[in-house]
Amino acid sequence: MLTPLINITPFRAFCFAMTLALFELLTYLASDVVMPAMPTVVGDLNASPEFIPHALNLYLLGGVLLQWLIGPLADRYGRRPLLLWGCAIFCLACLATYWVEGIELFNLLRLLQGIGLGFVVTVSYPALNEAFSEADAVRMMALLANIALLSPLLGPLVGTVLLEWVSWRWLFVLFAGFAVLTWCALYRFMPETLGVERRDGTRLAFQPIHLLPLLAGYGQLLGNRRFVAGSAALGLVGLPLIGWIGLSPVLLIHDEGLSTLDYALWQLPVFGGLIAGNLIINRIAERYSLRALIRKALWPYLIGLGAAMLGTWLYPSVFSLVAGMSLYALGLGIANAVLYRMTLFSSEQSKGLVSAMLGMITIALLGLGGALLAMLGAGASLLSFALAAGCAGLLALWPLRTVLQDDAELASLA
Repeated sequence: MLTPLINITPFRAFCFAMTLALFELLTYLASDVVMPAMPTVVGDLNASPEFIPHALNLYLLGGVLLQWLIGPLADRYGRRPLLLWGCAIFCLACLATYWVEGIELFNLLRLLQGIGLGFVVTVSYPALNEAFSEADAVRMMALLANIALLSPLLGPLVGTVLLEWVSWRWLFVLFAGFAVLTWCALYRFMPETLGVERRDGTRLAFQPIHLLPLLAGYGQLLGNRRFVAGSAALGLVGLPLIGWIGLSPVLLIHDEGLSTLDYALWQLPVFGGLIAGNLIINRIAERYSLRALIRKALWPYLIGLGAAMLGTWLYPSVFSLVAGMSLYALGLGIANAVLYRMTLFSSEQSKGLVSAMLGMITIALLGLGGALLAMLGAGASLLSFALAAGCAGLLALWPLRTVLQDDAELASLA
């Protein structure tokens, strides 16, 4: 049973956490469910297949656009009203997609829909960490990740089935309808974590917005080596997975000639590995230090990337690539929530400010990195993707080394 740090009942705390999971799931579904439809979308809008991965990359970049402002606004006015606004913006952007007639407007709306993801990263994650203890927060973020990861796991399957009954335009109408339900659940169950008395008698204060101190705060974060390294590591460890989500429709449907159902089924082992990693971290979070958990996660992470590159080179097949990606995803599932916690608390500044800069760095790396992988030809063949994704994932070792070294130094001083 969860024991919240703020004065709400365990039942409301549970409903609060599940509602955050619902919003996060919805923001990812808006990307993943439509991916099997992207060959049809570009055909209907008279666009080139080169635009297929843009549906994901622009969505991720949209999550970066306003994070610099969302975080400070959440510190000033509270987590609850900002998340309600974010859900409303996401709803309207999804609804407007029904009427698009050109790929340019479609891409613009994908960018705007990504702002909803920015609210999730910048507002809901700090609220969760402020509402629960460290162990509970890590466990809850892992469990929320499991629920959210149902999107890339089941999204292609759900999208394939739905497209048998409705057009891709009606998919976005469905997203808008579920966003309305999510908004109502947030309004009913989400507590405010700022300005309220906590169970230990403390109170997290609202923070006023002043432009120069705000810019100075961001500058201080960019000068914080642990924070920058942790943010960069978070973006880079997830880049192979983002590349897979964006390019697998090209690799499997367009290049390999698989059906949309086969494409969806090949997603299951990859995201099954990711969910398995999150289940593992949920079981062992209290047994080890955060630093030890990262080190354990590196074993499947590195072996998986190596297996994807070597296996696809020796035996070029979808199976070879997916097998390596699945093991990599297991390591990513173990590391992700731990890395976020370590980075969020690497600075004493307000968590809205920290989470905003953290989200901007990580999502920018994911969006720009995914676009760069596509530009460099990672979608040209299975081997091209394996090599590009493997090299991108190995880049995370440099910032991870800084994170682990600095954490060890702090532990020795304590």
